[in-house]
Amino acid sequence: MHKREESLRNTLNEQTDTKTVVASATAGLFVLFTILAGMLGPVQSAVNGQLGKVIGDGHLAACISFFSGLVVMFIIVLPQKKLRTALFHLPSQLKAGVLPWPYFFAGCCGAVIVLSEGVSVGALGVATFQTSLISGMVISGILCDRFGIGVEFKQALSLPRICGAVLAIVATILVVSPVFTAPHVLVLAILPFTGGLLAGWQPAGNSKIGLLADSMLVSITWNFIVGFTALTVAFLVRLSVGNATFALPTRWWMFLGGPLGLLSIALMALLVRKLGLLLLALASTAGQLIGSVLIDLAVPQLGHTVYGLTVVGTVVALIASGIAMIPSKKIGKGTNYETAE
Repeated sequence: MHKREESLRNTLNEQTDTKTVVASATAGLFVLFTILAGMLGPVQSAVNGQLGKVIGDGHLAACISFFSGLVVMFIIVLPQKKLRTALFHLPSQLKAGVLPWPYFFAGCCGAVIVLSEGVSVGALGVATFQTSLISGMVISGILCDRFGIGVEFKQALSLPRICGAVLAIVATILVVSPVFTAPHVLVLAILPFTGGLLAGWQPAGNSKIGLLADSMLVSITWNFIVGFTALTVAFLVRLSVGNATFALPTRWWMFLGGPLGLLSIALMALLVRKLGLLLLALASTAGQLIGSVLIDLAVPQLGHTVYGLTVVGTVVALIASGIAMIPSKKIGKGTNYETAE
């Protein structure tokens, strides 16, 4: 009798161990997929950066990138009656004051990031650009958590989070320092950093729009409409005063900036169900930073030098991201519009 019980226990333990190994292997595989998906961000930056360099106008490059993404979203959304109706109904919801108006224009944050890609990647390099962007996002995330912007609960400024913010600033200084003697490079590095700072409150608007429309596809489309409109109006003003010229690239792959961004969003939406938000954020950040360094190293035609400090700054940015994601004490209700009506 005892031998049978012991044998049964051993069998159950073996099955449990097997399930644990399989679960760990599966999680590891999804982490790898997320790292690879995160690398799409640097690829998009490289494409938009080259586009801006070839046509000689980073602003126009951002318009083209947004337009290509918007075309893809229209192809997906407009043929479906439910999604089309929800999209066309959004302006009336804005007019009715369903949500504070700034959240309806969250797409402008993405416009700043794409604009900074077209303007600064050619001079900064993908690694420096991505590190500056992510450092800004780390600080933005900490501040949004502290003041309850787009989250259910406010979180205190704990020591780890303060360290994460400081390390994010250090990372930006490190990646910019090799070219610090060129004043224009410092100015260009501020662009992605600013885009990262603005990105913190964007999910709040996107989330609410997704709820109002009962579809994140509509929310993404609205983001592209807002971003493209803002960039295009500004470009037309420049064009009208003779401060810009219109030109299109001759290489087809330079139109892929927008679709690459959409592919990254789609993959993250699928992978978050398997990994959860924290692990997804860490793995995708790792992918962005690793991918950016690899692109600058593997494609010397881009003309970007990867300095030792660039690599160090990239690692510091990854550490800062990990530290900043450590939850801290909840100190009150935030402004999570998913639950507020």
